[in-house]
Amino acid sequence: MIIMIAAVAENNALGKNNELVWHLPNDFKRFKNLTSGHHIIMGRKTFESFPKPLPNRTHIVISRQENYKPEGCIVANSIEEAIKICPENEISYIIGGGEIYELGMIHSDKIELTLVHHSFEADAFFPEINMDDWKIIHSEFQAKDEKHLFDYTYQTYIRK
Repeated sequence: MIIMIAAVAENNALGKNNELVWHLPNDFKRFKNLTSGHHIIMGRKTFESFPKPLPNRTHIVISRQENYKPEGCIVANSIEEAIKICPENEISYIIGGGEIYELGMIHSDKIELTLVHHSFEADAFFPEINMDDWKIIHSEFQAKDEKHLFDYTYQTYIRK
């Protein structure tokens, strides 16, 4: 099963200058809990935005650069190649960025989305979710608090 996981703003913003534009500690914990122990697929820029590889996950980095070989990672040249590397009967996650989400949409079975209830200036965006293809099966609102400056909602979509 291929699952896309993302935190997006109401205007589908993902980030700016290869960084998130919000800080939601509970969403980081949710991301860690869901993706730990699994293969994670990402673009090169997303991988390079991490200070180091994320622990307890197999990193598959999509890059067009021929000699790109980050330590401890598997490099693929396309989303299709990246998905073929993942174990067939296990959950694998597509974790970004915008271009990889766009390419991964047709390959995904499920979307785990954190909708941040705000709009942000950004240079990377999540693709529109076509509700003819997807349905929401879970939605859980989280109110802002002293550690979270914005309200947000966890949403789970499955392909129809």
